Amino acid sequence: MTGDVTINPDAGCLVMTTEILRSMLYRGSEVMREVAWVIFDEVHYMRDKERGVVWEETIILLPDKVHYVFLSATIPNAMEFAEWICKIHSQPCHVVYTNFRPTPLQHYLFPANGDGIHLVVDEKSTFREENFQRAMASISNNQGDDPSSTNSRGKKGQTYKGGNKDSKSDIYKIVKMVWIKKFNPVIVFSFSKRDCESLALKMSKLDFNTEEERETLTKIFNNAINILPENDRELPQIKHILPLLRRGIGIHHSGLLPILKEIIEILFQEGLLKVLFATETFSIGLNMPAKTVVFTSVRKWDGKGFRWVSGGEYIQMSGRAGRRGLDDRGIVIMMIDEKMEPQVAKGMVKGEADRLDSAFHLGYNMILNLMRVEGVSPEFMLEHSFYQFQNAASVPILEKKLNEIEEQLSNIKVEDEATVRDYYDIRKQLDTYNGDVRHIITHPAHVLSFLQPGRLLKVKVGQFDYGWGVVINFEKRSNKRNKSETYTDHQAYIVDVLVNTMFADAPVNLIKPFNPNFPEGIRPAKSDEKSKTCVIPITLDSIQEIGNLRLYMPKIIKTDQVKDTVAKSLQEALRRLVDGVPTLDPVENMKIDDNDFKTLLKKIEVLESKLFSNPLAQSPRLAELYDEYSKKVALSEDAKTLKAKILEAQAVIQLDDLRHRKRVLRRLGFTTANDVIELKGRVACEISSGDELLLTELIFNGNFNELTPAQCAALLSCFVFQERSKEAPRLKPELAEPLKHMQEMASKIAKVSKESKIEIVEKDYVESFRSELMEVVYEWCRGATFTQICKMTDVYEGSLIRTFKRLEEMLRQMVVAAKTIGNVELEEKMEKATELVHRDIVSAGSLYL
Repeated sequence: MTGDVTINPDAGCLVMTTEILRSMLYRGSEVMREVAWVIFDEVHYMRDKERGVVWEETIILLPDKVHYVFLSATIPNAMEFAEWICKIHSQPCHVVYTNFRPTPLQHYLFPANGDGIHLVVDEKSTFREENFQRAMASISNNQGDDPSSTNSRGKKGQTYKGGNKDSKSDIYKIVKMVWIKKFNPVIVFSFSKRDCESLALKMSKLDFNTEEERETLTKIFNNAINILPENDRELPQIKHILPLLRRGIGIHHSGLLPILKEIIEILFQEGLLKVLFATETFSIGLNMPAKTVVFTSVRKWDGKGFRWVSGGEYIQMSGRAGRRGLDDRGIVIMMIDEKMEPQVAKGMVKGEADRLDSAFHLGYNMILNLMRVEGVSPEFMLEHSFYQFQNAASVPILEKKLNEIEEQLSNIKVEDEATVRDYYDIRKQLDTYNGDVRHIITHPAHVLSFLQPGRLLKVKVGQFDYGWGVVINFEKRSNKRNKSETYTDHQAYIVDVLVNTMFADAPVNLIKPFNPNFPEGIRPAKSDEKSKTCVIPITLDSIQEIGNLRLYMPKIIKTDQVKDTVAKSLQEALRRLVDGVPTLDPVENMKIDDNDFKTLLKKIEVLESKLFSNPLAQSPRLAELYDEYSKKVALSEDAKTLKAKILEAQAVIQLDDLRHRKRVLRRLGFTTANDVIELKGRVACEISSGDELLLTELIFNGNFNELTPAQCAALLSCFVFQERSKEAPRLKPELAEPLKHMQEMASKIAKVSKESKIEIVEKDYVESFRSELMEVVYEWCRGATFTQICKMTDVYEGSLIRTFKRLEEMLRQMVVAAKTIGNVELEEKMEKATELVHRDIVSAGSLYL
């Protein structure tokens, strides 16, 4: 049972999608009363950002009397998942797992432009370090010195991305070697549809099939294609792929027509395809093992940037190597064309599967359905979610930490605590006031005229205290790269100061806050370290004190010799000043004449006399007691933070989001002030394939009333098409007008959401409804052939079919929505649109059914 095919709904064992099961639970279907067991296959789908929440909802909504089986090859935290099931369904859940693999795997590396493969993990799962190093060394020999550096071009066609233009000939070498060594069938994984196709075409010289195999293959292919209408059999994708398949080479990615994907799967299972170029989707949910798996790259684009393949993804794909009962071992070959840290490689080939973490998030359809069903509520769903369970799981760890801290606190006994507390509070207040004074003194208006070369300054950069240093010069900062960025007064000047630092070869700019990725540069030398005189750039807020003293300075301070001379005279001056360096008086010397500043100085005076009269001030144990009490205060702060974290983990997460979403529903008239569902809300319950709020508003606003069935289908395509397309075509007036009205309504919803405190960017929300296929859908509904509409867009054929299937699903939901409000005209219009969409290749059934 799927969205568009139901074969025998009264059978004793039903196979269905999770979405169908969820819908049955919300509708209170008869079937649910008779269910004894539910088997969830590939339950790690629950971590999927889009669909994972459907699995979670379904598991929570199922009755406690039902028993469950959850299957997955990749859940390292299965115990945590089982605990959650026990908690929400009050029944034991056993974890049965094995690390045994019937056919062990060998992992090889093939360095770009290399001439052979290196075994890095053998069948006993041992990592062969020396082979790994050998493979890495051959990369650097073949390419420039640093292939992954952004500005280098290596010796052999190395681009700045670390990719290699010769990788196609490398694949050719690998496939040929696999064939010679009889390691076929082989699946070659690539992370882009375009690469799958171009790599397959590169194999045009190779032929892996006998004449007999070619004939059998052609027969199967033609029989399968015959279920399509005649004109669809002539589609370029279908005509172009047969010559490739006849030579035993296949392609499998989501851009292929569904019927072609199924034909290729059947041919691969029958052993008529020896090499298959596939994207990651081939490794999920299909049981199609091969003897060898090849990775053309171990970096993938995840929508934000390129990253290494995760351990879980690698396990899923490499797991296709090795056929049970046929092969004594499976072979995995990774092509690498850039320096890869051994840690990354080990993490990948010996890595753990990705954890199953909840992807639970609230949706309006879910909230409305839960309001409608008796005995459950949105709050119930939040409390029982795996998301909530995982958060609450941190409570015992936090509580343990809290107990440890409280025990430490109970062991700290500060002698005469009241006096020490009094002293501590005054000193902290003094530190604050002194900081305020320093902030005023070091303001450019007051300090710049005193920063002459030779002036003594006490310098502290972040945590690093350099003590006294000597001013070399200062200058105003200019940001050439970003003109619009402005600096605060204290950050607007750079002062070069000569200080004593650890022995470092090159001074690294210390203005770390402006570049957090900077390595830890220079720091003061520790007492037992070799030190060096360095000139470091500091901003004004790193000045602690300004000395009332200047040293004689040479004109040019470039050489180490001159720097050392200045450092020596600084040391000499500090040795002579037994009572410390005299500092500039802010009022007398710096002439700061400001009433607030004078008040601040008076406050400091009062506090200093209070501090001095405290009995502790004269005590020889001052430092010891002060440190002891400081430790107690710090621990108390930690305890307070942990208590807040525990409360947060125990509270129902996403409750605020639920409140905000309920407010949106009330404001748009989907529910009453008492959270009782209105007619609008009941309509939205029927829509789960697209934005239920916007679609319901369009129905109630009469936006579909004046449209033809073909226009309705075209407008609804904006809700189901999610891929990127190069450009949106200029729309005809009959499509542009409905689109404009829909976007205005989307803006209205975004504004209400914003007012209800939901984080939403209006522009992004409106643009999430993609109009690129409106024209295509419109022409299809008006009778255009599939070949004609393919010429109108750069979207892959398979993606078009998928969009049409989703559109059919949405139109069926719109029919039910129209029934709910008794709008017969709209119901008939949507049924007509469904008929217009469901024809020819779009209506072709699956070969598996």
